[in-house]
Amino acid sequence: MLSVLRVHLPSDIPIVGCELTPYVLLRRPDKTVTTDDVPEFAPLDGHFLRYKWYRIQSDRKVAVCSVHPSEQATLQCLGCVKAKIPVSKSYHCSPKCFSDAWQHHRVLHDRAASSVNENGNEEEEIFGRFNSTGSGVISASLTGSASSTSLTNGSTPLYPAAVTQRSGGETWFEVGRSKTHTPTTDDVGHVLKFECVVIDAETKLPVGHPNTILTSRVIPAPCPSPRHLIPVGGADMMAQLDSDGRILSPGTFTVLTYNILSDSYASSELYSYCPSWALSWPYRRQNLLREIIGYRADIVCLQEVQSDHFDDFFAPELDKHGYQALYKRKTNEVYSGNIHTIDGCATFFRRDRFSHVKKYEVEFNKAAQSLTEVAVQTTQKKAALNRLVKDNVALIVVLEAKFTNQGADNPGKRQLVCVANTHVNVQQELKDVKIWQVHTLLKGLEKIAASADIPMLVCGDFNSVPGSAPHSLLAMGKVDPLHPDLVVDPLAILRPHSKLTHQLPLVSAYSAFLRGVGLGLEQQRRRMDPTTNEPLFTNCTRDFIGTLDYIFYTADSLTVESLLELLDEDSLRKDTALPSPEWSSDHVALLAEFRCVPRPRR
Repeated sequence: MLSVLRVHLPSDIPIVGCELTPYVLLRRPDKTVTTDDVPEFAPLDGHFLRYKWYRIQSDRKVAVCSVHPSEQATLQCLGCVKAKIPVSKSYHCSPKCFSDAWQHHRVLHDRAASSVNENGNEEEEIFGRFNSTGSGVISASLTGSASSTSLTNGSTPLYPAAVTQRSGGETWFEVGRSKTHTPTTDDVGHVLKFECVVIDAETKLPVGHPNTILTSRVIPAPCPSPRHLIPVGGADMMAQLDSDGRILSPGTFTVLTYNILSDSYASSELYSYCPSWALSWPYRRQNLLREIIGYRADIVCLQEVQSDHFDDFFAPELDKHGYQALYKRKTNEVYSGNIHTIDGCATFFRRDRFSHVKKYEVEFNKAAQSLTEVAVQTTQKKAALNRLVKDNVALIVVLEAKFTNQGADNPGKRQLVCVANTHVNVQQELKDVKIWQVHTLLKGLEKIAASADIPMLVCGDFNSVPGSAPHSLLAMGKVDPLHPDLVVDPLAILRPHSKLTHQLPLVSAYSAFLRGVGLGLEQQRRRMDPTTNEPLFTNCTRDFIGTLDYIFYTADSLTVESLLELLDEDSLRKDTALPSPEWSSDHVALLAEFRCVPRPRR
């Protein structure tokens, strides 16, 4: 007979919005063991599995810490309550937690003080949710005497009308009848119970005892401070709202680049400082999706997108938001793992803003084969290929704009844009390989530029810091022959050094923060390195902090209108590295708004 051997959950802490999928191990009637589901419409030997999820509501109410959401709150900031800040942000697990977070936390108070609240009913709702008797101005102790029906991270609970069970001061509400369950804000602060039982297909009655498992208390999804677009043009822009509520200037478009950190690289050993639940893919994928969708970019360039995650998650999810997807998986001559978990570059564009014209795929392995055939001695070919073949790729797409570019000389002319998305080799000792990969990509883009009068964007994770030879090649169009990176060239593939040039007028988009004029730029300039004209960091871990990601554009055909504000240490909170519960990659997203301009007449 069908029987359940084991039930467990892969994640120790449930989070709002992140699907819970229990692991159910079964023994079939033939004694074989499987994890396959046995639904009612396909019973096995006259039996099937029935699942139920319950929310356990205790008589004792529990709030969760806004800084450490896996911890129970013991303090509430009364300043937040009085300022009508969302109640979930007012809770802290200890006085030290509140003290450490104060510099970040008081920004909430400052913002609330400077804004006018137009919701006249909000005060009643917030004060009705929790009855705090503490007399402190800053914080009051939380006790079990709360009078609210639940603590729900700022939403009104809607429980099922039927109470299914009640025992020992606990009430169990049925919240689902499928194998999976996605916690909602109604579940915050509550334990969930999963129940699995074998059912007789004929009588519909349970056979044997149900197998159950309890979760930890559900926590709200951490919410990072929103990042805003900062104008750099100096003049007030003629803004308009599109159908999604985005503020746009006529004739402009936005481009995002983001290394999302492949799940295959997100090990607990490498990122031991990140809580296991925040490092799990079910959590990170939802948090990344929320972030990416929130930017509402017209063109999205992602790196480290696993092949299976592109097919099963990002492509279908972003399709729901109006994006068309293109993908180039890394080659697998070096990689020896599961082919479906190889990562690559994914480019998405909004179908209402652009149409797809052409796609080019760059495989640096093929370029290495061609190079060694003509430029490396026969005795060195094997060693050369071992050094150059690293599976890195680039994805180049040509798009046609569906919007009009006001002020163009010829309003009837097709407006094309070429977007390159790449992820350069990570190994720091292979400086020659990095330069060669970037040079190879730029030469390919030069050929496209020679065949069409087209603006170009070069985006991605170049694994090269500002001032390195690859960065100099991109930003300056050449590399100083005395650059120290050129010393590493065992195959002599970089010689003569005079060939390390290109003719594309590329400029780093974020350098506009140092060149631009306008409100809010001074704060952004403090987050820039004036010696390199680049952000202080786009990658932040315990072992490294620096800039590796860039958006370059052809300055003779595009201008930068605005840039996504940069993160600083305050945004990341004290002693925090990436990834974290708030930010689900070790990289930071970059976004720029561009306007196409007529090329100068020659």
